[in-house]
Amino acid sequence: MADELDELIEFLSNGSPQVRGAAADIVRGLTGDSDGLRSLAAHADPALPALLRLLASVGAGGAGEAAADSLVNLSQDGELAARLVVLGAVAAAMDVMVKRGGEQPKLARSLVMLLVNLTQVESGISALLQAGDEKVQGLYVAKLVRSFCRSSCDSEDEDIFEHIASILVNISKVEAGQRILMEPKRGLLKQIIGQFDSTNQLRKKGVAGTIRNCCFEADTQIQNLLSIAEYLWPALLLPVAGKKIYGEEDRSKMPPELANALSHEREAVDDSEIRERALEAIYMIVMQMMDERPFGQSMGHGYCRLVMKTKRT
Repeated sequence: MADELDELIEFLSNGSPQVRGAAADIVRGLTGDSDGLRSLAAHADPALPALLRLLASVGAGGAGEAAADSLVNLSQDGELAARLVVLGAVAAAMDVMVKRGGEQPKLARSLVMLLVNLTQVESGISALLQAGDEKVQGLYVAKLVRSFCRSSCDSEDEDIFEHIASILVNISKVEAGQRILMEPKRGLLKQIIGQFDSTNQLRKKGVAGTIRNCCFEADTQIQNLLSIAEYLWPALLLPVAGKKIYGEEDRSKMPPELANALSHEREAVDDSEIRERALEAIYMIVMQMMDERPFGQSMGHGYCRLVMKTKRT
């Protein structure tokens, strides 16, 4: 079996497109079950570079998609994900997505899922952030946010870029990722917040988780967070506000960015995970506001009262 697998991996680099395509399909099939994954993991040294080369090769077509699917399955293993990062998988995935993602939506979706797995490991996050190179740092993230915020299609079943939500959650767990997302000149967090209106639950959860993670830096980033308050507060408070329509007297005591949103009927957010993430973010921001200055204390108490009122309704 080992000899057969070695031969199969060699076929991934064969000069014939037909042979490469057939080999890629077989490898994809092997990664679909635990036994096949274990066998390929034992041959990772030749298999991973061969799959990456096939992914990056121009004109790979269906073979490129099969290679991407195989890499997605293999990268669920943290050790293999780390090895792929060393081999340049993050840069390869971004390059192929930019160049061929528009023509091959299935390939683009698989590459996004590959990046989700690669950013589960610290080295993958660093590679995606392009840490250490100030000239390009954050460029990959900006490209992903642009794709995430672009409507990929009319059908939720074909949302090519929905899993970028998980990538954003992963990179926002580290300080360097939070800084890039909250940098005012880039305006990335503001763009991401706009996706909270999506009907796609994966997108909504990703936005809520990304905001929550960024708020862990509230002690140093409070001004950057408050600079987008008109977008941030509705995104955080509406999930916990229920369906109640607030009267004029209540709304007169609210920040203007909330008063309008709470003046008309809306769908309640039933997902407890989204509400929990929103409440955690609110808590961290309000606590920092109350530490800042007397004005912040009064604003913070105002938001606390609103949160308590919405939790009771």
